[in-house]
Amino acid sequence: MTLLRLEEVHAAYDESQVLTGVSLEIAKGELVTLLGRNGAGKTTTLRTIMGLLPPLSGRISFKGQQISGLVPNRIAKLGVGYVPEERGIFPSLTVSENLMFPSWGRGETGWSLERIYHFFPRLHERAAHKGSQLSGGEQQMLAIARILRAKMDLLLLDEPTEGLAPLLVETIGTILKEIKASGLTVLLVEQNTRFACQIAERHHILYGGRIVHTCSNDEFMRDMDIQHKYLGV
Repeated sequence: MTLLRLEEVHAAYDESQVLTGVSLEIAKGELVTLLGRNGAGKTTTLRTIMGLLPPLSGRISFKGQQISGLVPNRIAKLGVGYVPEERGIFPSLTVSENLMFPSWGRGETGWSLERIYHFFPRLHERAAHKGSQLSGGEQQMLAIARILRAKMDLLLLDEPTEGLAPLLVETIGTILKEIKASGLTVLLVEQNTRFACQIAERHHILYGGRIVHTCSNDEFMRDMDIQHKYLGV
């Protein structure tokens, strides 16, 4: 079952066009990456799906319903969660307050606090600490945990490993594998190709504002020409 579909999506910031016809599909339950060099339009693609940047043209559908042009809170209520590169937690609230704060109007219908703390023991240890007092890795865990609390169907995740120590990168990878096993669909923007290959089933490669190649993880790892041509790996 196709959960998310983009068809010839164009998007721009003011006079600067970034997306020039992005088309992709993601099936329910997949963990798929969006790969590309800096400036290829990866973050712009996520922002456009989430409604933070209205598309100039093209169609975006989620669970068969067109969401192109909807405002972000409407898209979130349909079940799309977004963790931006800056993570989006409330720095003045404690970990527990962040997790109790209603997310995007969907209420507390997702994972219970008990399940969250079992899955993220570090957050349990830091429950009384404010968001601003957390490390980068802890903030990333909290941002993801907030999505799970809201019972989203699709997680858009932008550069979760950026700036993290190798041990924390490994922890984020384990968390994403477990999240996928729970049934959540993930579209991951990632600059760390090695990390992406450890957790993803398929890869969409973005170049020049459009998808130029889609392949399985096995195909991607074998095709060094694609890696060099579009990613400079």
